[in-house]
Amino acid sequence: VTVLDKFLQLAEKQPHKPFLIYEGKVHTYQDVDRRSNRIAQVFLNHGALKKGDTVALLMGNEPDFIHVWFGFAKLGCVVAFLNFNVRARSLLHCISSCEPKILVVGEDFLGTLKEILPNLEKDLSVWIMTKASTFPSVHTLLDKIEAASEDPVPINRRSANNLKSSVLYIFTSGTTGLPKAAIISHLQTLKGAAGLWAFGATAEDIIYITLPLYHSAASLLGIGGCIELGATCVLKKKFSASQFWSDCKKYNVTVIQYIGELCRYLCSQPENEGDKDHKVRLAVGNGVRNDVWREFLDRFGAVKICEFYGATEGNICFMNHTGKIGSVGRTNFFYKLFFPFDLIKYDFQKYEPIRNKHGWCEKVKKGEPGLLISKVNVKNPFFGYAGNKRHTEKKLLCEVFKKGDMYFNTGDLIVQDHENFLYFWDRIGDTFRWKGENVATTEVSDVIIMLDFIQEANVYGVSVPGMASLILKQNMSLDLDQMYKHVVTYLPSYACPLFLRLQKKMEITGTFKQQKFQLVDEGFNPSAVTDPLYFLDNSKKAYVLLTKEVHEMILSGKLKL
Repeated sequence: VTVLDKFLQLAEKQPHKPFLIYEGKVHTYQDVDRRSNRIAQVFLNHGALKKGDTVALLMGNEPDFIHVWFGFAKLGCVVAFLNFNVRARSLLHCISSCEPKILVVGEDFLGTLKEILPNLEKDLSVWIMTKASTFPSVHTLLDKIEAASEDPVPINRRSANNLKSSVLYIFTSGTTGLPKAAIISHLQTLKGAAGLWAFGATAEDIIYITLPLYHSAASLLGIGGCIELGATCVLKKKFSASQFWSDCKKYNVTVIQYIGELCRYLCSQPENEGDKDHKVRLAVGNGVRNDVWREFLDRFGAVKICEFYGATEGNICFMNHTGKIGSVGRTNFFYKLFFPFDLIKYDFQKYEPIRNKHGWCEKVKKGEPGLLISKVNVKNPFFGYAGNKRHTEKKLLCEVFKKGDMYFNTGDLIVQDHENFLYFWDRIGDTFRWKGENVATTEVSDVIIMLDFIQEANVYGVSVPGMASLILKQNMSLDLDQMYKHVVTYLPSYACPLFLRLQKKMEITGTFKQQKFQLVDEGFNPSAVTDPLYFLDNSKKAYVLLTKEVHEMILSGKLKL
């Protein structure tokens, strides 16, 4: 039984129960079933599309995202969720890596489409969510949906041959530059959908989703979780800290989804007498820092924070059921029987696991950070990435403890304490997290190097992520104005470096990688760093000199990042 099968059973069993509430409008289980049927009908007659083909979706949070997703799923297609913050070259890379037959673009992203349209493959059929089009050779979808029948399409189109077949592609930033399409099987969607249930949510709950649907948190855990429970979901176009609690009160929300930054934004809102006046009982998500976790509970009352750990493409997941602050979960003998994992010693200078004189990896002691690896076997398969065998192989470690064994390398450092609680410690390699997105540092430096006055760029995460150290070309000067225009044009907003540091020469590691550790340690304090530092001031839409006063305002939270 797939997640879609479960949804269709609910559409029969509770047709009039609200499934989605969006901008005040209720869409029942039956409504969503019928509108997704119409979309399936439009493409059923569009001869070129076969069961198993890929369709890419470039849409924001709106009910039609779900209608289109379910409509194509009813035709047995694999649906690729494109991250709408990604632009130009990176977006073209994402589209070509999953080889879709059809691209569906939401009305909000016609500007993005215009940028890439000339470079799209000629045989890719492009559809937009409007009734009229100014683009040549682009089809409109809204008018065709209205004219289509609501009848279900033949059931054999969607039937899954086995639970390990692909059903979605979800893009992960990956640590090696451009985004990678993680292959999501029916099995993974079922596991994701069980998340809210495992934390104690029920059919009576009302779940508030403000995270983007192209992320596995919102689509698999949020929408999938609602279906698993038969619950109602309140969908928000875009997260708003100022409207968050008033929405929760208005719609009687009982379960919220978060990413670490989201809780920080809520805590930095002006305090309000009614802060505890809501019905939210569970907050499910990941990446909340200890200090924010404590402040959140003090301020917003008895909400149970359900922190979990899991990679979109990974074969392992931890869940914190006890509410232990800072922890992503706890392990025990039984857990390791089902999900065999280990924490191994890692060389921070060489960016690789340490191997002893016999060539085997070694486990860390309790209390020490180690690289989290999880065993790949029949019960816990790793499905890899679409269109790139090399990326899939790079995520696997072989011959770890004995000949022939194979492990998924999560790229995360985790600490296990003496009570067997697990804590997320850091990302290794070249990624940092900001505004809930993994940012691949190589993608950012590739964009900065395009500027004619830049010789070299080294991008890294600091306590407030996103810093780039720059080396200028000989006899060239730093053009801050051009730098600002360039990064905001070519990078998603969350990937633009917040701090710049101008250096004379770049330190490199023994393996000729850029040295990041020292730079991370030195951070962005103008009293400690002698090189010139600059700060991305969003209010001025410019990079400005980072003075001691500005530094203090950032640390105290007076200056918003």
